[in-house]
Amino acid sequence: MAAADLILTGGAVRTADERRTVAEAIAFGGGRVLEVGTAEQVLAHRGEATQVRELDGAAVYPGFVDVHNHHTQAGRADLYELTLKPTLTLDEILDRVSAHSAGLPADAWIVGSAYPSTMMAELNSSAVRRRLDAASGGRPVVIVEDSRHNRWANTRALELAGIRKGSLPEGGVTPVDDVDGEPTGILLEAAGIPVEEAFTRTGGLTPEQHHRSSQRGIELLGSYGVTAFQDAAVSADILAALHSLDSAGELNAWVVSSLTINDEIFGYDPVGEPLMAMGERYRTRHHRPDFVKIFLDGVPPARTASFLDPYLPDAAHGAHFHGTTTMNADELYGWLHRVTERGLGAKVHCTGDGSAHLLLDVVERLRGEGFETPVQIAHGQFLAEADIPRMAHLGVVADISPFIWFPGVIPEALADVLGAERAEHLQPNRSLIDAGVLVAGGSDWPVSESPNPLEGMQGLVTRADPLGRAPGVLWPEQAITAEEALEVFTINSARAMGLDDETGSLEPGKSADFVILDRDAVGGSPDEIIDARVLETWFAGRRVYEAPAHTAG
Repeated sequence: MAAADLILTGGAVRTADERRTVAEAIAFGGGRVLEVGTAEQVLAHRGEATQVRELDGAAVYPGFVDVHNHHTQAGRADLYELTLKPTLTLDEILDRVSAHSAGLPADAWIVGSAYPSTMMAELNSSAVRRRLDAASGGRPVVIVEDSRHNRWANTRALELAGIRKGSLPEGGVTPVDDVDGEPTGILLEAAGIPVEEAFTRTGGLTPEQHHRSSQRGIELLGSYGVTAFQDAAVSADILAALHSLDSAGELNAWVVSSLTINDEIFGYDPVGEPLMAMGERYRTRHHRPDFVKIFLDGVPPARTASFLDPYLPDAAHGAHFHGTTTMNADELYGWLHRVTERGLGAKVHCTGDGSAHLLLDVVERLRGEGFETPVQIAHGQFLAEADIPRMAHLGVVADISPFIWFPGVIPEALADVLGAERAEHLQPNRSLIDAGVLVAGGSDWPVSESPNPLEGMQGLVTRADPLGRAPGVLWPEQAITAEEALEVFTINSARAMGLDDETGSLEPGKSADFVILDRDAVGGSPDEIIDARVLETWFAGRRVYEAPAHTAG
């Protein structure tokens, strides 16, 4: 019998296996799970060098798995950018820009996030753009909206990007001021790409900074117990950073990359076929460039998502505007067919029920031709009732982001364009699970302020804001159980990413990826799931995070 390196006993061990086993003890050795079961069964693996630890009521869970985040963006923001809370007022944002700009070189970029979706109308004027100019001392500024799809830029940033009256970007939407006809600085979807490109030319990150940004993002994920994740839209720089980290033995998570096909918001170069062609060279032991990312629509608050029923009327779009998709059915089919030929899966961004319906039509066509391409609907917060059983039948995964549908800023922005009734009926997670759809949990961090899976789990169970920022519950009939929520952020996400042979549950032979919590969050009150604290995170049998002493215990 193999001797263990580490044995944990004296606490709840939730395995997230098919039987939802809760064991007494667990043994690890050689970077793998050796045994899960009773204390007697597990202690049979004790050898002379085995470390045996009593948990004293703490709990062991599989390492959490996040099926949708943008880890390098989050790391970059933490290290190199101005961090703004989406609850700030305009005056507060300008004060922070002014303070941040003090002492910077005259031509230094100020990049920040995030302003709230609900502030878009307030920012949409030349007068406010000039206030941003003054706050920055004339330095170029670009601030990203909380959805990460839209931007607010000042005059100098627009100049560097070549955006001016009579010379507006071809893609996306560039609002102009009603009085002077100048761009207001609000840039919707692809209209922001020229500013991103200008930043890359004149103030972008070095390869070393990309490496450190990726590393920092993974460090932060580890502090929340995340040991595997899917980056939802990568560039060549991100691929290179992940490759260099794993080659140096410093990649402390399983990573599945989604190669960006059509870039509506990031300004990546290359994308599409060239990026797909180069993805394989960056494959390593723990990094799998196995998916692509397709943006099929935008976001509802900007009216760039596609819906089956129209938005509320407004002056710019009239009474019968449904939004649009970035591709028609034949174009989407062509991309998915090419993806299939390369043996890759597809993560498809669909925030409106119209784009989700179009995707399912195309997948139905592919399935009818015998193609079993893994497909994830990213977000899928609005789904036609009839499309839910179609998802199950077609084997399409629901990549859900329960961090961004709590009562709060984003639901308010949704209500402004869709009406309160529709805005209150999103994320039909109970219906998805009951229909047999594989539901996988993603934070969409840094769109969400935190990648804490416990926050997402509590929201799935209570349908309320775990942080108490807003009252009320959201469509409570769609609540799921705590055990189901744990599966959403462990084995379900691992399966959706193609990693369930390695991680996502604590079963003999799998990678020793686990998190030690100070209590059994799933076994307690649903309203207190988020109160559990991560004490330690282990990846491949190595401890990669330990809580500071003052927060432990």
